[in-house]
Amino acid sequence: MSESWFHKEFLVPKRLAFNVFFYGSHLALFAYGWYSQETNQRLSGLNSLKFSVWVSRGAGLVLAYDGGLILIPMLRNIIRVLRPKLTWLFPADENIWFHRQVAYSMAFWTMVHTTAHYVNFINVERTQIRKQTALQIHYTQAGGITGHFMLLIMFLMYTTAHHKIRQQCFEAFWYTHHLAFFFMLGLYTHATGCFVRDSTNPDYVPYFPFYSTDHCLGYFSWRFIIWPGIIYFGERVYREYRGRRATRLSKVLVHPSGAMELRIIKPSFKYTAGQWLFVQIPEISRFQWHPFTITSAPEDPYVSVHIRQVGDWTRALGERLGVGPSVVAAMTSAAMKGSEKSEKSGTRGEFVELDTNSAAAGLPAIRIDGPYGAPTEDVFKVEVAVLIGAGIGQQSDLLEQKRGTLGTLRRVEFFWVCRDAPSFGWFQSLLQEVEAAQADPNFLRINIYLTQKIGEDMLWNIAVNDAGADYDPLTLLRSRTMFGRPDWMTIYGQMRQAIDSGQYIPGSKSQLKTKVGTYFCGPGALAKAIKEATVRNSSSSVEFTFAKEHF
Repeated sequence: MSESWFHKEFLVPKRLAFNVFFYGSHLALFAYGWYSQETNQRLSGLNSLKFSVWVSRGAGLVLAYDGGLILIPMLRNIIRVLRPKLTWLFPADENIWFHRQVAYSMAFWTMVHTTAHYVNFINVERTQIRKQTALQIHYTQAGGITGHFMLLIMFLMYTTAHHKIRQQCFEAFWYTHHLAFFFMLGLYTHATGCFVRDSTNPDYVPYFPFYSTDHCLGYFSWRFIIWPGIIYFGERVYREYRGRRATRLSKVLVHPSGAMELRIIKPSFKYTAGQWLFVQIPEISRFQWHPFTITSAPEDPYVSVHIRQVGDWTRALGERLGVGPSVVAAMTSAAMKGSEKSEKSGTRGEFVELDTNSAAAGLPAIRIDGPYGAPTEDVFKVEVAVLIGAGIGQQSDLLEQKRGTLGTLRRVEFFWVCRDAPSFGWFQSLLQEVEAAQADPNFLRINIYLTQKIGEDMLWNIAVNDAGADYDPLTLLRSRTMFGRPDWMTIYGQMRQAIDSGQYIPGSKSQLKTKVGTYFCGPGALAKAIKEATVRNSSSSVEFTFAKEHF
């Protein structure tokens, strides 16, 4: 029986430690904000409003804390530098998850803070402790104006951050998330209206923060939370500068199903296996940067990324390069029939190189920003690496293995889960090369799964070509293609039994603890099933770990 959602989210030891610190610090700040307001004799006038003002002040202090905290996981360059040294201390690869946790917290405390303030403003008008109406406080004072401004921005950012909207229209997510700049300005200036004061009228000054600290008695939290904003702004400036260094798109290869392989020349770009980058095509959009896994090896004279045409921006790139839907449909049809198979070499011609000399417009200008760290950087620190890709991913790790920098790695299980047959053309030549280059046939095992429903014509072709053949008819690899979805629980269970018996790794002893790292790139639903399999099959002799690539 699988663990409950509550147990996995809150009671797993590492998650429990995080929750105690994260939620404990929030509740402590809320209690301090409440107590500080309630016991301040100079604010006895406001304290006559009782619970609503105490709640609003406590929640406001928590929101200031979250306002500084939410930017920290977005300091990608700092995290990239710290990641190799401090992964034992904090999960640097889960920065997006942490960013979301802070966002959820902000949503909750915003509701608390806003509701309490609405009650405050009504009570101010009712009791006339200040000669103002609720509407005046709402729409003529800095606190009310910036508060409603931030609420509007939060509504836009939160709605477009939903994973379905990100997948269908990444541009909406990208543009609305950059409203965070204006949200932060609102947050830093929210207290300039001097609502919390010991005088009847605000005590303003002509310089920032535009109120006198003699009578305006806020927490002055902006003095602390502004620093993550300054650091983040500096990082974005640096990223803009770095992205503008000399970069050239040297070659474009088009694979079946419309996957485009972009080979980029940028002498200043240095990276390690498993990292990722941002790509911008100014001709398509001068503001959008899209993340992609680096699919070349550090020793290659170019940087490559594979891009599938699944969204507005990627389709626009395909049209600009002249490989729109009609070209993709023709290549996919050929791949399904196997008509592009080379008679000379016996390998499938898995790509078409664009002729840039005959193209009227040539190749577009390109900018890249990065690299940034990913879990697969640690692939050579475990004894067994399980690399799982649902589509495009993990290529650089295989190339690195082929070139001999193994670290403590003794065996690799590569799982590639594909939805349709043409997808096998993306990395077929690479996988053939890796298979042929293996000195130890047991070091790398390739497991390919096709989840597409097989048609009668394809089934007949497979049956005819597979009889007595040394190579799989779909992938032309020695490894055979399996059909259907992988049973991860069974796969990891069999792996654990083989390791315990000493048959999986030559020379290993069952009493020694073996660390097996799983590195996954793909959809969240599949990640959940794989992670559960790693947790359920870990034992005293075999430790399965799981890491998912996040952008």
